[in-house]
Amino acid sequence: MTHRLPLSGYTPRGALTPDRPMADLTWLRVGGPADWVFQPADTDDLCAFLAALDPAVPVFPVGVGSNLIVRDGGIRAVVIRLGRGFNAIEVVGNRVIAGAAALDAHVARRAAEAGLDLTFLRTIPGSIGGAVRMNAGCYGAYVADHLVQAEVVTREGRRVVLTPADLKFGYRHSDLPEGWVLISATFEAQAGDPAALAARMADQIARRDASQPTKDRSAGSTFRNPSGASSTGRADDSHELKAWAVIDAAGLRGATLGGAQMSPKHPNFLINTGTATAADLEALGESVRKKVLQHSGISLEWEIMRVGEPAAGTGE
Repeated sequence: MTHRLPLSGYTPRGALTPDRPMADLTWLRVGGPADWVFQPADTDDLCAFLAALDPAVPVFPVGVGSNLIVRDGGIRAVVIRLGRGFNAIEVVGNRVIAGAAALDAHVARRAAEAGLDLTFLRTIPGSIGGAVRMNAGCYGAYVADHLVQAEVVTREGRRVVLTPADLKFGYRHSDLPEGWVLISATFEAQAGDPAALAARMADQIARRDASQPTKDRSAGSTFRNPSGASSTGRADDSHELKAWAVIDAAGLRGATLGGAQMSPKHPNFLINTGTATAADLEALGESVRKKVLQHSGISLEWEIMRVGEPAAGTGE
């Protein structure tokens, strides 16, 4: 069992759970327990909690677990998981203000209803906090193209507003300091006809469902596309290699290891067929990286975040 959490005189109003299994908090449905999971009641609760928490205790924010493998031994940290108090969506003029726990798809739909074009978010799995953290993008548009500012809570419990310049966006990357928790983001969007925006999103969903294993347990794209990107974080699509193509060329479409598989439908999707452990998934991914490097000389980089420790006694 986890020892008593070192908090300096503060009693959280949100839920604080020790030894909380992480498997049901991730889309891949794998992973051991976190030492603690904290779901703050609101921003004030989060700030006070982090201010009172011993600075030596690691903090790891998670969203809906859509881009995450938690290893089978779990996470030696306090996992911060934002819930209902952080999922509001507000439209003000040509701006959309979204809580970090708001789902990307919900933000896209709410914006479209208000005649604002954030349709690129519609098919991105996960929540706004993760989208900002990873400079998520689709159909040639990225968070960096639309973000006005992001509000965060620092590891010390202070509320801070960050600009895109502060975040230093790159391809699938931002410079958000470790342990800082994104709580909201403000986007600016071009006006559009709500019906036309809805039709565009419906087309995006149809194309996604035709090409991706949306009915399987996956975490979205497994590896980043192996190409350079500009300083703004926009990939050079005209010269971009696709991760799925180099995986396919190496003969790894449908490759399996234990209960893990590279999807036969889209080989850059790592899926849990039902019995996979985190070790199966990560080992298959590393095997794919090795074989692609041998076949084409291309070194694939993980897009899925892998955190935590292997299970005890596995020798990993």
